[in-house]
Amino acid sequence: MQDNKYLFEQLWGITCELKQKIETRFDLHLKTSTQDLQEFSSQDGNLKGSLNALKGEEIDWLVHSWLGNPGKSNFSTMRLTTWLSSHVQVPHLAFEFGTLPHILFYMDYIPRTDLYTDLEYLNRYYEPVNETFLKLQANSDLTPFVSKSAYIRSFQSPVSLCYTCLPNGDTINLIRTVANEMTERWLTWVDEAASVPENMRPGLTERDLFIRRKSSENDPGNQMAAQMLGTELTDKLVKALWGGL
Repeated sequence: MQDNKYLFEQLWGITCELKQKIETRFDLHLKTSTQDLQEFSSQDGNLKGSLNALKGEEIDWLVHSWLGNPGKSNFSTMRLTTWLSSHVQVPHLAFEFGTLPHILFYMDYIPRTDLYTDLEYLNRYYEPVNETFLKLQANSDLTPFVSKSAYIRSFQSPVSLCYTCLPNGDTINLIRTVANEMTERWLTWVDEAASVPENMRPGLTERDLFIRRKSSENDPGNQMAAQMLGTELTDKLVKALWGGL
């Protein structure tokens, strides 16, 4: 498992499996303003990437992206983030995987209300995942990853799954299994969710967009990306992540 290209392909393949599940359920189309980001690279060609942004009636913004240089570098990062429209209040779905060269993975349901006060929402969407959270916490093959950013830590939910681990068949299978479980559970939630009243949807849309934008703009990785890709391309990528293009 020392071949980083193989590891990248395994993790990227998992994101593609998850994206296919989502595309099977939702009618999505490519956001044309981001088409020139489907293939991009640094000026020296040492770093490459791809970003696809999709929208639909039920999906406000979906991003499927990767950055790295598989086969030539130990570093890579990829994400699949799905932000729902305001017709339901189901949490958004987030996945990020990376190689450092160890694996870093993050999986989470992004809350759309205040979990301190909305206990019904907490019990409905987060208690069912608590068993998985505790199981992974007890897994000696996984090391919890704690961001140095206070904002990023506040952004994560109580059941956020964020770990580093050695790249081997067992950990890749674990990531694939848990990620598919999270996606299938989320799809069931969407199918069973009650509709949000029309008069509450503008406020939910505004909250979602604020969180999506601030989480993209405050990503600690942006500074490193700017050093490798340049400020102009990095700014464009950040805008594409939150829907500013």
